[in-house]
Amino acid sequence: MSKELLSEVKALLDAKDPGQPEFQQAVMEVAESIAPVLERHPELKKAKIFERLIEPERIIQFRVPWVDDRGEIQVNRGFRIEMNSAIGPYKGGLRFHPSVNLSILKFLAFEQVFKNSLTTLPIGGGKGGADFDPKGKSDNEVMRFCQSFMSELQRHIGPDTDVPAGDIGVGGREIGYMFGMYKKIKNEFTGILTGKSLAWGGSLIRPEATGYGSVYFAENMLATKNETFKGKKCLVSGSGNVAQYTIEKLLDLGATPLTVSDSSGYIYDEAGIDREKLKFIMELKNIKRGRIKEYATKYKTAVFTPVDSTASFNPLWNHKAECAFPSATQNEINANDANNMVKNGVYVISEGANMPSTPDAVNIYLENKLLYGPGKAANAGGVAVSALEMSQNSMRLNWPSEEVDNRLKQIMKNIHDSSMTAAKEYGMEGNYVAGANIAGFLKVVNSMMDQGIV
Repeated sequence: MSKELLSEVKALLDAKDPGQPEFQQAVMEVAESIAPVLERHPELKKAKIFERLIEPERIIQFRVPWVDDRGEIQVNRGFRIEMNSAIGPYKGGLRFHPSVNLSILKFLAFEQVFKNSLTTLPIGGGKGGADFDPKGKSDNEVMRFCQSFMSELQRHIGPDTDVPAGDIGVGGREIGYMFGMYKKIKNEFTGILTGKSLAWGGSLIRPEATGYGSVYFAENMLATKNETFKGKKCLVSGSGNVAQYTIEKLLDLGATPLTVSDSSGYIYDEAGIDREKLKFIMELKNIKRGRIKEYATKYKTAVFTPVDSTASFNPLWNHKAECAFPSATQNEINANDANNMVKNGVYVISEGANMPSTPDAVNIYLENKLLYGPGKAANAGGVAVSALEMSQNSMRLNWPSEEVDNRLKQIMKNIHDSSMTAAKEYGMEGNYVAGANIAGFLKVVNSMMDQGIV
């Protein structure tokens, strides 16, 4: 049945979604995991539940015109994919990046459905954004773009309908500009965006949540082997929000982070990245918006390696370490990288980014029985605290950081445990990929079945 299902799904994707490789990759990975579920529950197959699950409930695409600082008109393309609302309002980030297209946003929205389901919180899945690049733009240009973007998006979102958050290219600045425009148009102050400033409805621990959650998930995986992070060397990619707070939590738990990266290359610091160096990275990336190679200029224990687009592997993943935290972008780790990690002693991988490992890389993790936390489970901390922010907004109050962090820690433990349990129940013990997919899938599809053919 597994081969038959995969063949059917691939034919369906080729017919309906040609030219969407990221979306097809995400769907096929889930289809492979949930085949045993459909075999055990033929009523789900009869109800064409998977065909319904991979079809977005709604795709919104719109024009975003704005005026740059030279007075010239620019036109970008905006999107919102409202994927599945079976267990709650659509929830998922907005990404501003030149690479944004339907395939990438559909893959992210599809993954978000399972990720949100795993949190146990009442939120559906969605994703959105624009092919706009905030890099190199003035604050005024970013503001004008965000206002134009929100002037259309506001028609499709709301606290009980769809609550976007930030993603790549969308931080506190962009959230603020969009929220301000929504408030002006609607004449209401409601929690329609998460990732807001603390002064006007944000939640403590929200900026840290994805990075912290990724480390908490890895901590739970290590605990199954009676191990901790104490003294472990860790490879981290990216240098944005997720990577920064991954490093911070690793330091809290006694680990030694060795790497960070951006689109220009990566640094390897053999002495380890300590709190003083992390502070420098945060100022460099968050305030100065500089490039990571400046780190190697300041700290002589570090070596900067520029990106080589012709290389068959990423040298960041070719260093001695025990743990790896891919926190940059999709498909940043290929089979060569995965083999290099195994060769260099990495046996814990927790994904802070969405789908950062290619299918061939994932197969290598599983063949070598690594402790591997896939993105939909390991990086669910961000959306979990976004949902906690929604709860606080609804109650018009703020929880202290200790309460939010404790809730995050418990949510990540629940995600870990439910993934383990689901994998074991379907004969795939220790396979967090299958476990996360099955656990997330069952909650969503059972809710869909309850609600009829809608």
